[in-house]
Amino acid sequence: MTRSARRTRRMLQVAGAGAAALLTLSACSSSDSDSSGKKDSSTKGSSGSDKLSGEVTVFAAASLKESFSTLGDTFEKEHPGTKVTFSFGGSDSLAAGITGGAPADVFAAASPKTMKIVTDKGDAAGTPATFVRNQLEIATLPGNPDKVASLKGLTKSGLKVVLCDKTVPCGAAAQKALDAGKLKLTPVSYEQDVKSALNKVVLKEADAAVVYKTDVKAAGDKVEGVEFPESANAINDYPIALLKNAPNAKAAKAFIELVRSAEGQKVLTEAGFLKP
Repeated sequence: MTRSARRTRRMLQVAGAGAAALLTLSACSSSDSDSSGKKDSSTKGSSGSDKLSGEVTVFAAASLKESFSTLGDTFEKEHPGTKVTFSFGGSDSLAAGITGGAPADVFAAASPKTMKIVTDKGDAAGTPATFVRNQLEIATLPGNPDKVASLKGLTKSGLKVVLCDKTVPCGAAAQKALDAGKLKLTPVSYEQDVKSALNKVVLKEADAAVVYKTDVKAAGDKVEGVEFPESANAINDYPIALLKNAPNAKAAKAFIELVRSAEGQKVLTEAGFLKP
């Protein structure tokens, strides 16, 4: 073989090896691209299936107004495309609305007794879970001008005191505390929820009201709180439940999970609620 022929053969071998290397690199690149593409597609598919949307209607005890409103904002930010709508009020009235057919996804009550109204009618999906507890406190006018220092102090003649109605959890708890202290109290009015009772003091239409610690805290300097030992005998458990005919059950479950999560519990304990 001539020197020229040998040189030509070596050049062809090198060129062939280079082409093979390029084909190998191209194949690897194509494989990586396909693999990456599959992963992205899988991830998008997974997140797409988990995406929440639509309105979540929550019926909740009036005492949960501030903390649940905060959690509602958090939920909407974490799940763009959702809207949390609240109906706050006396737990007994809310329970009656649910058993009467009012469309709702979640019920958060201020007592097991009012939740039982819903479960007895078969309107809850699954077993309700206690997510917080709450304790009573006396709310007086700022500066406590009447020097109320105890539950017994509310029985003083001429003092205008407001209680929640006995059918409402805060009213039932107040009565339990009064019974524990062997006290009798005739209020100037019975209110249908705890916020209404508190507002009587805020508006200076009453001298004092028996409400929850959380409500006193939420009112800030508009009232002054007075603790009393009998309240330890009347601590309310707050149960929460997904409703059987929830229009948006998937998002409702996610909201309940937020309430019971560490993030949700932090918001609730900062508002003055006790851990379950």
